[in-house]
Amino acid sequence: MKKLWIMLLLAGMQAYGQNEDAQQLKKIYDAALIEGKAYDWLNYLSNQIGGRLSGSLEAQRAVEYSKAQLDSLGLDRVWLQPVMVPKWVRGTAEFAYMETAPGVTSTIPICALGGSIATPLGGLKANVIEVQGIEELKDLGKSKIQGKIVFYNRPMDPTLISTYDAYSGCVDQRYSGAEEAAKYGAVGVIVRSMNLRLDDLPHTGSMGYGDTAVGDRIPAAAISTNGADMLGTTLKLNPDTKFYFKQNCKQYDDVESFNVIGEIKGSTHPDEIMVVGGHLDSWDLGDGSHDDGAGCVQSMEVLRLLKLSGYKPKRTIRAVLFMNEENGLRGGNEYAAQAEKKNENHVFALESDAGGFTPRGFSFDSSDTDLKKIQSWAPLFEPYLIHLLEMGYSGADIAPLKKEGMVLAGLRPDSQRYFVHHHAANDTFEHVNKRELELGAGSMASLVYLIDKYGIGSE
Repeated sequence: MKKLWIMLLLAGMQAYGQNEDAQQLKKIYDAALIEGKAYDWLNYLSNQIGGRLSGSLEAQRAVEYSKAQLDSLGLDRVWLQPVMVPKWVRGTAEFAYMETAPGVTSTIPICALGGSIATPLGGLKANVIEVQGIEELKDLGKSKIQGKIVFYNRPMDPTLISTYDAYSGCVDQRYSGAEEAAKYGAVGVIVRSMNLRLDDLPHTGSMGYGDTAVGDRIPAAAISTNGADMLGTTLKLNPDTKFYFKQNCKQYDDVESFNVIGEIKGSTHPDEIMVVGGHLDSWDLGDGSHDDGAGCVQSMEVLRLLKLSGYKPKRTIRAVLFMNEENGLRGGNEYAAQAEKKNENHVFALESDAGGFTPRGFSFDSSDTDLKKIQSWAPLFEPYLIHLLEMGYSGADIAPLKKEGMVLAGLRPDSQRYFVHHHAANDTFEHVNKRELELGAGSMASLVYLIDKYGIGSE
């Protein structure tokens, strides 16, 4: 009888706890949807500041604005963490065309890849050799590549439902394509944009030269998906087609910038730190609303929602707006380095860097035990249509924090539209849905609440 009584008591306590948690999640979501600030913050970042390329005036203005907004929330502490970042400037607009016969040309939309060198002052024109990937260069050899422009035309795989998997399957040609083509004497590279949609918008992104000597580096540009299809078809009909492009980009010396950090001090475990963040920098073609203004304002909103709902965190919760994720990851690395130097105990980190679309759930880099504990909260998330709680990728900026026993997580919005806007001129505020953005912020704050209340690992 006594055993039955204890079991009933425990069941009652569990039911009470779940009801209390359900009420707290409702408070959080209601506050996000009725009194949310994220959309207004994003409006200012996008429309009053614009694209925030590392080292730019716009990036500095974003630092100042986001710090001021965090200051207004009445947090326990807000500060700037200095970090040296690369300064790459696009210069005047790029121009390109293909030439099928002397004087017969068709204009093609391109943009320089981030980190690329400029073309010669008068531009660059050469014959084109099309490949589906870096591995084909070795088979072709120097004799077929030297003096030509290498055209990487491997598309994202449309059969992969996860668009991030499709992106991962071909992004190597963007990042390392110029480095590898230069080894075979190519004079430039053109890379198909990482975009599943057929349109006329070229998508930029970071690229690197590895240990290629400065004098041996070649210019690299992205071509729109429509442009890539047109060029590919034309080359099949006329292999002697030439391609001309001109770009004026330049790499300058590193400059100082900042991570922006705000925190609520924990009430019972202040030395255990939980991070929620996104990256404040963006590319310069659009205004960086989805990548990653959305993640930044959602992270700021997490702190505001917890305060607004009346919850007093047991652990210290920080919002970190990282600088320079796009072309260097300096902010994430510096934050982790400073955390190690100060012997800080980070127990959890959540990143939002997949756009402000409808949240589907979270992916976790954690132990099986921690994941099972998190999955036990699935009924609390079901009313908000959050169904994805599984192992997977977390985020680039929080990855350097990884240590034994720590849980890293990534917000996973619906991904089908993300790469339509990723690194392109249409990554703009008008393409962000207010309600979707707010639901993402509410989901993030709810997960942070549950992790903070119940802990992870051995707790």
